[in-house]
Parts: sequence; structure tokens; C-alpha cells
Amino acid sequence: MECQSQNLKATLSLSLGRFHISEDYGFLLPNPLKKLPDHYRPWMEIANKLSRLIESHQLQAHVNKMPLLNCEFLKSHREQRLAHMVLSFITMGYIWQEGETQPEQVLPRNLALPFVEVSRKLGLPPILVHTDLVLTNWTTKDPERLLDIRNLDILFSFPGGESLRGFILVTVLVEKAAVPGIKALVQGVNAILQASQDSLLQALEQLKLSIQDITRTLGQMHNYVDPDIFYAVIRIFLSGWKDNPAMPVGLIYEGVSSEPLKYSGGSAAQSTVFHAFDEFLGICHSKESGDFLLRMRDYMPPSHKAFIEEMQAAPSLRHHVLSSGNGQLLTAYNKCVEALAELRSYHITVVTKYLVTAAAKAKSRKPSHLPELPHALEEKGTGGTAVLSFLKSVRNKTLEAILPQRDRER
Repeated sequence: MECQSQNLKATLSLSLGRFHISEDYGFLLPNPLKKLPDHYRPWMEIANKLSRLIESHQLQAHVNKMPLLNCEFLKSHREQRLAHMVLSFITMGYIWQEGETQPEQVLPRNLALPFVEVSRKLGLPPILVHTDLVLTNWTTKDPERLLDIRNLDILFSFPGGESLRGFILVTVLVEKAAVPGIKALVQGVNAILQASQDSLLQALEQLKLSIQDITRTLGQMHNYVDPDIFYAVIRIFLSGWKDNPAMPVGLIYEGVSSEPLKYSGGSAAQSTVFHAFDEFLGICHSKESGDFLLRMRDYMPPSHKAFIEEMQAAPSLRHHVLSSGNGQLLTAYNKCVEALAELRSYHITVVTKYLVTAAAKAKSRKPSHLPELPHALEEKGTGGTAVLSFLKSVRNKTLEAILPQRDRER
């Protein structure tokens, strides 16, 4: 038994490692770098005082004086990830410095050229993505202590102060809460291949508990993020230039393309976790939602996207559960799907508070201490979707995946 357990652990480690997924941190980059080689000091100097430069309306002037640097000294994957994060933060600040009514239409070549170059090396788009805002943007204050919000900090920030810090770090903790669930997917696939019902039941129980933990963790948003600050200050810096009425034609990347390019802003749909859960559980979304989710996979590190595709190619869990005639398996499967639907329902309540309710409050009493309110994306998420209808569709399709109990009698 002990030997079998060791073999399973070896398979698990190998499987996760193949996709650059950490056994301890999941899709989070373990111990992200904080400094680039000295050649890139001009980037780091700007990124380290980004909030201050944006708030004083000086960022664009600083960027315009920045030297054009190429990426030849970014040797390691971790250096390239840090460079992408730094350039993405500077880019979002540069475009939205003057708010949504006056976005910059051209990204200057000294920013556009290296940003596109490092993006191509990593297989990521040249815009701020979930991997920049969250997966690479965290550090522990004391590596010996637990990973909780008091022991975490972010590396780079926009205006938004403690609310932005809380938004990013709660999302880091959501990714961390997903780690047992990610391991459960691998164990579950292996269990189907090895026809081990006990191992599959164990994996489904672990997946359910992980999803419930994610829901609890997401609830920390209420403690750390002010809805008014999120809506009126933070949100614009996560917005892209595709499906955004504030930038209908997109953005010109000077020296890269004479035509404007369009990229979606940051979105929870760029987290690999929920795509992988959906593929494992066999949840099918509507064409419109499914097309958006599919497009968001191009905003993930290629190795993480490959993990989703591995889940997609694996033997069907739903088919296995139905054909097994095992009532315990069917119940365990349904509990996972129900937990995922509950998480998605809870996500809807969070988005309603931070987007819909905050927008209504902002309209009724324009707070003097906040900047002019964003209008172009009122009905949309930062990724450019009609956010509530999208989230409800995704939740409803999750509920539809619950298997009828009569199938357990087959």
C-alpha cells in the first residue's frame, strides 16, 4: 500500500512538473523574482514608483524619456516573467493615466518593442494578464510563516492602495486554495486509467473540499477591498482595448504594427484553475460563453493552457461515473459539481457588489474624493464581457451538469 502511494505521488509530481505547475503553489509562480538585471534599471525605477507617477500625472513623461532596451539579457524564464509583469504594469498606467475619457492611443516604441519581444518569448499577449497581476505579483514577508494575507505582499501596484493590495492578495490565496483541487484532477485521471474506484472517490472528495475552500477564501474580498475604490479607481487599470467602448479601435504598438491591435483586459476567466475543473467534470458552456473562455486560454502561460488540454483529452469522468453504476461515485461527482455551482453563484454576488451596486451608488452620489467615474465599461467586466449575463450562463451550465440520481440504479 505504501509503495502504491509513493508511485502515485511520483506520477503526480511528474504530471504537474511537466506543465510547470508547483505541487506547493499550483499555478502561482513559486517565489517570484523581485529584481531584473541592472541593464533594466530604467524599467524597474518606473515600476517601483508607478502609483505615485500615475497619481501625479507624470508617468507618460517618464516613459517617453525611457531608453529603448532589448530583451537579450533576460536569460531565464523567471526573469522574462518579471519583465512581462513590469512592462505590463507600466503599459496599463501609461494608457489609462488620464482616465477612460483620454486613453493614450499609441504605446511608444521604447515600451512597445520590448513588451512585444518578451511576450513572444513567453507565448503571452502584450497586455496585463492574470499571470502578471496575480501569479507573479506576490511575495512572503516571512518565508517560514503560513501563506496568509498578513504574511503576503505585492511587488507592483496601481493607484488603489490597500484595496488593490487586498484584491490581488485574496486572488493569490484563491489560487493557493485551488492546489489540492489541481492535485485531485491528476489523481482522478490516474484513478480512471488504473480503474481504481477508491482513489477516484478520494480525488473527488478532495476536489469538492478544495472548491469549498476557494469559495471561503473569495469571501475575504469583503474584508480587504472597498467596492467604491475598486469600481472608481482600480478597475480602469485592468481594462483592455478589445470590446471596450473607451478604445473602440484598439491600441497602436509603435514600431510593431501600423494598425491598432486589440487585446482583452484582465479577467478571472484567465485563471487556469476553473478551466481545468470544467474539463475534468465535463461541464459544457454555451457557445458565446464558451468562445470567450476559449479565447482567454490564449492569455495564459502556454504550459498552463496545455494542462487544460490534457484534462480535455483525458478519459471522460462523466462517462466513467455513468457506466460504473456506482452510486457513491455519482454522489461524489454531483457534490463536486454542486460545490462549483455554489462558488460561481457566490462569485456573482461578489461581482454584483463590486460592479453593479458600486456603479449605482457612484451615479447617485458622485464622491468628491474619487476620480471621474468610468462609464464605458459600466455593464462589462474588465475582460470586455457583459459580466453578469456571462457569469450566470457559466453558473447555470454548471448546474446542468448534475447527473440525475436515478442513474445510480443502472
